[in-house]
Amino acid sequence: MKLNFKKQFTTLAFVTGFAAAASSSIAGECRVAEASMDKPGGFPERALTMIVPYGPGGGSGQVAAAMAEAVTGLTGVSINRDHKPGGSGTVGMTAYMAAPADGYNVLEHIDDASSAHAIRSNETRYTDWPSFVEWVQAQNGKATIANVSKEGSMERVIMKFITDASDMQIQQISFDKGAPRYGALLGGQVDALFEQPGDVRKFLDAGNFKPILTVFNERPGVFSDVPTHKEMGMDFEPLLRFRGFYVHKDAPADRVDWLKWAFQRAYCEDSYQAFNDSKFMNVIDSYRDTAGAVDMINAAIVQYRDVYKEMGLDVK
Repeated sequence: MKLNFKKQFTTLAFVTGFAAAASSSIAGECRVAEASMDKPGGFPERALTMIVPYGPGGGSGQVAAAMAEAVTGLTGVSINRDHKPGGSGTVGMTAYMAAPADGYNVLEHIDDASSAHAIRSNETRYTDWPSFVEWVQAQNGKATIANVSKEGSMERVIMKFITDASDMQIQQISFDKGAPRYGALLGGQVDALFEQPGDVRKFLDAGNFKPILTVFNERPGVFSDVPTHKEMGMDFEPLLRFRGFYVHKDAPADRVDWLKWAFQRAYCEDSYQAFNDSKFMNVIDSYRDTAGAVDMINAAIVQYRDVYKEMGLDVK
């Protein structure tokens, strides 16, 4: 089943990982002036359902929970989160497309950012990126790293860039859910982890994980002691990780307008801003409205098409 975001969805709001330079002074600024909006014809008269194509413990689950809390706090409307992991997002997408296009169902989804490679903080075989590369090269392809499962995803593409540039062979162990992915590193089942740092903030704060490389053009202030891929001699441009909220394009227009207001204004809620800060999402302006999200998606499509062509992957 081929799905086209542009044709099938209207974007409600977007949140992005830190993957481009921007002023943090405006990151928390609220750009939705209306503090309230009348419900169109009483909509919604019951709870909304938010389909999340990934598990509750990963980045998508965390963003979905934070946004649902903020929307409910703003509007008083409950949101039931329905996690449907599997197929690198396709299970949840298929379920969403089968749901009624009445505005009561919304979708959380990712692109598919700054990313980081992390190791256990008590690791003794290697302690930084150069020693990790040296160790991996000596393992003759037996070293492992936890990553997502979908070929062609941002994580997989960047890993290919990294392994090619570093002359490494490493087995990528696939996980669709965040919690097992993090647990694999914590429990020693894998040697390293590829992840957005905000998604594993609690492990970083607890001293369980140690970042050894950031995929970013300049060192972010919060990781000022961690080298970037550019500093380690890699010349590729980082791909952007973003997560957004969508509603079917055939939902009633007045309901879509209300949902746009609710989700975009919810970004301004104290609870969501606190979440944003806790996940390192305040180092850039991580908010996009509908028009900004469409521009970002279109730009990402162009970037991924170019990357896939370079990798020899099929491009439609």
